[in-house]
Amino acid sequence: MSETPDSAVRTYIENHRAAFLDDLAEWLRIPSVSAQPDHAGDVRRSAEWLAARLKETGFPTAEVWETAGAPAVFAEWPSDDPQAPTVLVYGHHDVQPAAREDGWHTDPFEPVVQGNRLHARGAADDKGQVFFHTLGVRAHLAATGRTTPAVNLKLLVEGEEESGSPHFRELVEAHKDRVAADAVIVSDTGMWSEDTPTVCTGMRGLAECEIELHGPDQDIHSGSFGGAVPNPATEVARLVAALHDEHARVAIPGFYEGITELTDAERALFAELPFDEERWLRTAKSHGAHGEAGYTTLERIWARPTAEVNGIGGGYQGAGSKTIIPSSALVKLSFRLVAGQDPDRLEEAVRAWAAATVPAGIRHTVTFSPGTRPCLTPLDHPALQSVVRAMGRAFEQPILFTREGGSGPAADLQDVLAAPVLFLGISVPSDGWHAPNEKVEIDLLLKGVETTAYLWGDLAENWRDARAR
Repeated sequence: MSETPDSAVRTYIENHRAAFLDDLAEWLRIPSVSAQPDHAGDVRRSAEWLAARLKETGFPTAEVWETAGAPAVFAEWPSDDPQAPTVLVYGHHDVQPAAREDGWHTDPFEPVVQGNRLHARGAADDKGQVFFHTLGVRAHLAATGRTTPAVNLKLLVEGEEESGSPHFRELVEAHKDRVAADAVIVSDTGMWSEDTPTVCTGMRGLAECEIELHGPDQDIHSGSFGGAVPNPATEVARLVAALHDEHARVAIPGFYEGITELTDAERALFAELPFDEERWLRTAKSHGAHGEAGYTTLERIWARPTAEVNGIGGGYQGAGSKTIIPSSALVKLSFRLVAGQDPDRLEEAVRAWAAATVPAGIRHTVTFSPGTRPCLTPLDHPALQSVVRAMGRAFEQPILFTREGGSGPAADLQDVLAAPVLFLGISVPSDGWHAPNEKVEIDLLLKGVETTAYLWGDLAENWRDARAR
């Protein structure tokens, strides 16, 4: 009896499982910690290791690309089909710092398999999720009899994501022609749970600023001058109080202008997820849910824009009292943005709001850091549907939908390449990203392999509609 395409993929994966895990373990032993200068050589060694493995996998092109910081890896495997779409896979090979004394049960850079779990720094974030693409493309070729992928397949694996991707956009812009793609697959994300496989459809953007208020030219006596001159500490408190209205909506004029609202279908899909708010609050180490009226907790953290006070200060902070009017005070703010919002427009709105809110007699400065744009792929986008179908075949159950509340470099790819961003990740919350004893579930890792083995053919088959959008 001949094998079905799905069984052929699974047979190939099972036959190559041990070698795949051995190779991944070898990569995980390289402590590619981008945040620590002492590991700069290891980050480079990680990039060179990956480029060599991609060559062995079959990629005709696999290069280490230099940046002003840590190196990235680019690989390309053209399809022999002239009508094939081009897909760029994004991930990162750098990892968070880790040491045994942080609470690890074992050496974080000596991979250990315990049952169905592979423990090591980077096992889930993000080496494991990058590496499953190597076995996935080989399974795709073996099951279809092809000698090249059904899509023009590219990989861009950066080395500074855990340090904020300071040179990533510059890298993408410098190599725009080389990394050009019809769609981007981001494999630096996760699923709802082991029992509930999901696809992420969007990620919020980010804008950060510091507003400093200046009153007297120096701290002055509150008895001699209090009540007669403006107090920067009082005014920074008023500024913070003016940030939201009584419904927890951001009160900055123009803040919500142009945003993409949640559809009824999206809200219904979010509601299908088995969300336990009490458990979520325990994870958040918090004692009550709060946020914009009219939205659920999941809607607030995934699909609504926010303004948060990250820090506030001014005046005397030591023991006892010091009866002064302080010379200055400040507040640090961050804004999570959703589709339809732009960091540059947000900056203009905040500057205008601050100027209108701060009273006479108080000078102020607003300083913004570089922003990150949000990204969102509509539920009905044909390329997204390819991801959902491929994942559904691998997991043999319906796939639900999530979004990411945080921000990342995926938006830079969407912005520079003008291509839809699709998220394909198999990590689960218990994997412990950035925490001691990080792990990946081996069965889920292999489901990622299987998903990519199906995905390239599905995208190629359904690409005409996808490119017309």
